[in-house]
Amino acid sequence: MSGRGRSSFTKRQKERSRQEKQKEKAERKVQRRLEKPATGSDELTAEDFAAAAEQLALPNSHIED
Repeated sequence: MSGRGRSSFTKRQKERSRQEKQKEKAERKVQRRLEKPATGSDELTAEDFAAAAEQLALPNSHIED
């Protein structure tokens, strides 16, 4: 029964590693949010609208009969 202690240790290591990764990911998310431009980023510009309309257009709709 000498294997019991080692598995608990590796489980703790994995858990700490997982928690550290979650913390780093959350920090990166906050950093991206802070770096994001705050002025009108949620509004669509005319260029955005034109690009969206072009993507939604039916295929071959520019071809006339």
